[in-house]
Amino acid sequence: MSRPRFLADHDLRERIVTGVCRRKPVDFIRARDLGLQRRSDPEVLGVAAEQGLIVVSHDVNTMSGHAYARIAAGQKMSGLLLAKQSGPTRPVIDSLLDIWGASEAEEWLDRVMFLPL
Repeated sequence: MSRPRFLADHDLRERIVTGVCRRKPVDFIRARDLGLQRRSDPEVLGVAAEQGLIVVSHDVNTMSGHAYARIAAGQKMSGLLLAKQSGPTRPVIDSLLDIWGASEAEEWLDRVMFLPL
């Protein structure tokens, strides 16, 4: 069992990543750190699955569809956490910290959840 590790999709607000990392030593990688900022949603989900990263995104319309397609095809999916772009930041940060502190990465396999919890 291992702690959850996160991948911030290219559209995730930077203040969410910063807010999480200021409070706890969370492994939160940005898509641009892996050269994924111009990659398609399926490619981002594929790289995340290879590296055991849970994707965090504001792309509630298309990213979830691609995640469900991976699951239906029997492809590994490390998890997807979606937060509405217009929603408040603090509850999303708190939810990510709760996930990091109170769950194992394996619990998020093949799951799509909306934040805040």
